[in-house]
Amino acid sequence: MNKKAMVAILIAVFIPLVCYLILKSSSEEAVLIPSHYLPDSIVTSVKDGKQTQDTVWHKVADIKLVNQLGDSVNLYDIKGKAIVIDFFFTSCLYICPKLTANMAKMQQSFIRGGDPIKKIDTSIVQFVSLSIDPERDSVPRLKEYADKFGVNNDNWWMLTGSKDSIYNFIFQELKVDKYDPSVPIDPTFAHTQRFVLLDRDYNVRGYYKGLDTLSLSQLSRDIGVLMLEKDSLNPEPLPFDPGQLAIFFAITFVIVITVTSILSRNKKREEKR
Repeated sequence: MNKKAMVAILIAVFIPLVCYLILKSSSEEAVLIPSHYLPDSIVTSVKDGKQTQDTVWHKVADIKLVNQLGDSVNLYDIKGKAIVIDFFFTSCLYICPKLTANMAKMQQSFIRGGDPIKKIDTSIVQFVSLSIDPERDSVPRLKEYADKFGVNNDNWWMLTGSKDSIYNFIFQELKVDKYDPSVPIDPTFAHTQRFVLLDRDYNVRGYYKGLDTLSLSQLSRDIGVLMLEKDSLNPEPLPFDPGQLAIFFAITFVIVITVTSILSRNKKREEKR
């Protein structure tokens, strides 16, 4: 078998695999995944004689509070969803109504399938509004406030509870004061327009300006993109078995070589005749 035949065989066998890898790589790079924030530590490991370093990202701790329906809920009750968190108090007359109205528009856009990335229902995102004045924001006040803005209670919690727990969560877990030091937040009254995005693993994946249209548009896109990201806790299996794929190409290669050799020998016999 001559060299041209061998090259043809190699092309015929491996071109599907090459095309697959190119398409897979292109599709992964086409979507810009939101960055991680808040690294906790760097872990050094050795694999195959090579030293690698991996970042351990901060996982937001669980918190138990009470929602506008009077139900006790935990953050970790939210499974497999992106989580959007903002901060408000019901007696606020300045930015809080605007923040809540913007959150309501976002919730409605997902209900209607209005996300610019993909039509998505409410099962992939949970909205959470933390009262920064929980001592006055009782459950009835939260319910009245939620009804005023047409909140869908299925995937939007307005939460009240222990002020110490809420403020510890805001500053120690979400670390909203670290994102932009140029805009300080009062540690005794966390009045801020920032929205925080968590992924399904409870890692912070973005901070956004709740009064800025462009920033909120980016938040909507990031919610959709996060749901395309592989679940690190429950990774999805590959659409094929790598071992079986290798065996398939090996068998195909042997068959092609065998058939080509037989045809080549037959051709030579005919030429001798």
